[in-house]
Amino acid sequence: MKKGTKPSASSGAVAGVKETSPPAATPSEAQRLAAVILECLAGVRAPPAAAEILQVSLPRYYQLEARALEGLVAALGPRPKGKQPSLENRVKQLEKELEIARRACARQEALVRVTQRSLGFNTKPPVPAPANGKKRNRRPMVRALKAAQALREKAQQESDSGNSPAAELQPAAPSGAEVRP
Repeated sequence: MKKGTKPSASSGAVAGVKETSPPAATPSEAQRLAAVILECLAGVRAPPAAAEILQVSLPRYYQLEARALEGLVAALGPRPKGKQPSLENRVKQLEKELEIARRACARQEALVRVTQRSLGFNTKPPVPAPANGKKRNRRPMVRALKAAQALREKAQQESDSGNSPAAELQPAAPSGAEVRP
């Protein structure tokens, strides 16, 4: 760039506002822009002539030139070694981790519920009686608790009647048959 040819804020451009329109719509147009900018930087063309060839204003040409130099410097900067993860892959990885954590949480919750049931803890607070006086439908009992209650009742009946549980386990002899040891 030549001294004194930089655009000023009074040249029609608003200070602090960047151009958002892309300089080139196609790769061939981008190559043409690059060629003209390189010719200007090499001294073959003057900046006003380059702006005229590109059919842009002189301030816009200087913007394109600065952007091209920034791209050149960025492209020649050091790159990290190895394959770099993309943002899409990182999002996928985090989604997988989230799903694994959700499954682990659901598993732990199920284990807590099973443990509470097996220890006989009432995990839900008692429901108050309805104000209208009607009986509330009884909720079904867990099968394991029903079976435990049935076994307790059976043991209670046997202890009351004097029958020992061991007598029930002995095979009964058929009627009229002799039992030998």
